[in-house]
Amino acid sequence: MNKIAVIGCGGFIGVHLVERLLELGYEVDGWDLDDHRLAMIRNHAQFHFHHTDYSSAHEIDDISSHQIVIHLAALCNPSLYNTQDELVISSNFMQPATLVQACVHKGSWLIFFSTCEVYGRTLHGHAETAGVPFTNELQRDQIDLLREDSPILLGSTEARRWSYASAKQLLERYLIGLAGYPNFRWTVVRPFNFLGPAMDFIPGIDGEGLPRVMACFMHALLNNQPLSLVDGGKNRRCFTWIGDAVEAIVAILEHPEKARNQCFNIGNPQNEIDMRGLAERMCVLYTQITGKTAPGMVSVSSAEFYGAGYEDSDRRLPDVSKALRLLGWKPHTSLDITLQRTVKWFLDKYQEHS
Repeated sequence: MNKIAVIGCGGFIGVHLVERLLELGYEVDGWDLDDHRLAMIRNHAQFHFHHTDYSSAHEIDDISSHQIVIHLAALCNPSLYNTQDELVISSNFMQPATLVQACVHKGSWLIFFSTCEVYGRTLHGHAETAGVPFTNELQRDQIDLLREDSPILLGSTEARRWSYASAKQLLERYLIGLAGYPNFRWTVVRPFNFLGPAMDFIPGIDGEGLPRVMACFMHALLNNQPLSLVDGGKNRRCFTWIGDAVEAIVAILEHPEKARNQCFNIGNPQNEIDMRGLAERMCVLYTQITGKTAPGMVSVSSAEFYGAGYEDSDRRLPDVSKALRLLGWKPHTSLDITLQRTVKWFLDKYQEHS
């Protein structure tokens, strides 16, 4: 089982994962439509790149012939969730569901990247949206802590932003429903905000539209523009160094029986911060690294920034004890180091364009 198919190998997570797999001696067949991050490994003897869409019948048959299939491909940009819902649902449920069927037929092990967004909002966030005060603040961390079997609380169907979370959740449910096929096994990964080099794009330089929060803030810093805090920047996230995340996938591969038909949170609960705090830290790092004064911040509504129908989860705090118990994995990299490494990479790559 030293040959692995990686769908989405050219993405942020994919390129870091493939580099690590090659270091460990795996042979990797990779599929992606984007190869600009793959320059360092494109010619590696153990890496075979397929510059094509994976969803054709021929490609799916080829991919599912591998004993191990890692599925990373997804449209996972918040700016698309309530503007291109049909495409988001197709990318995150319909296309991978076809691959799942092929893996069932071939008896492959499918490692599927879902999302921490499947948890939706916390009880506190739901109560706040409904205008009902939630007063149990003393137990908030315990209540908000997200375990793999925690209830899922999404917004209404009119809140189109939940198209991504719903598609990923349905694919997870589809996998669980295949328990009657003993030759097929799956593992689900729920990532919690991975950060590191080669993530996302800077609008107007190597991409168009709205990237995710880290690149949005870096775009503002590079252009000396105020950093936009959506709804005041009060929502909280736990950021995870990409190197720690990749080691979690390695741990899954090293414990196939313990990982069989299991879902794992992969995140760093020690690295929690709200978006205003993230912007403030990035401004400090920007000044320390460049010697330039960072611009200020401005609050914008989610509707203004992302469009009508956008909602967000107020907090995503992962319980990662299951990954420690079954895989022996836990995160090690602090938020300070994670941000320092990531901000420096952005500045080294893009500062000449500012």
